[in-house]
Amino acid sequence: MIWGAALNNRDRQPEVMDQPGLDPKEHAKALMGLRRINAISRCSAGLFRPIEALAITQPAKPLRVLELACGGGDTAIDLALMAKRKGLSLDIHACDLNPEAVAIAQTNAVRRQAALTVFTADALAKPTDRNSFDVVYCTLFAHHLDELDVVRLLEVMALRSRKLVLVDDLIRSRLGFALAWIGTRLLSRSWVVHTDGLLSVRAALQPDEMKSIAMQAGLKDAQIKRSWPERYLLNWAHS
Repeated sequence: MIWGAALNNRDRQPEVMDQPGLDPKEHAKALMGLRRINAISRCSAGLFRPIEALAITQPAKPLRVLELACGGGDTAIDLALMAKRKGLSLDIHACDLNPEAVAIAQTNAVRRQAALTVFTADALAKPTDRNSFDVVYCTLFAHHLDELDVVRLLEVMALRSRKLVLVDDLIRSRLGFALAWIGTRLLSRSWVVHTDGLLSVRAALQPDEMKSIAMQAGLKDAQIKRSWPERYLLNWAHS
């Protein structure tokens, strides 16, 4: 494993799941492994709390929520089911650039009986319909991008949202690297997950780095909180 100084700076290398031509069966197997990992990390619960708090303030109409780069759709599905249990009205949409991921997300939504709309779209494309969602969020996506594209991502999220922007991602650290090594092997048999899990931590931002990028994107009052297991949640509200 790689420790110490090797984690002081970002080391972005192409991840297997980002490469064209990945066997669809391997892709689906990897997404299943990520589903288990995300369930253990409870990132969906952390995202749901600020969304729930906002939804309570406007009970008369559904809160429109958009996930960018949704992958297999697990987080959006989790949020839809949590909202249903709590009696909250959320109109949830999710998109991904990869049509295979979108198809898997649609299948997962039907299988888990979750109401949401899934479609193909580029998370970094500037929207023509600005401020069309109350909440825009992404999870485990920022570490795939270089810093200029993270700035662009945050700008796009701010343009798309009326009220709230949320970004959940990994923290680059020795603890995070160790947890990724152990967790991916305990919770998945996918070689793709084993490989990409470690690459993800090496490419991840640290909270102070993300704070600086948020400032560059104009999200000057963004709040960043650390959470288990070695993740952060950026929370920015329109003033």
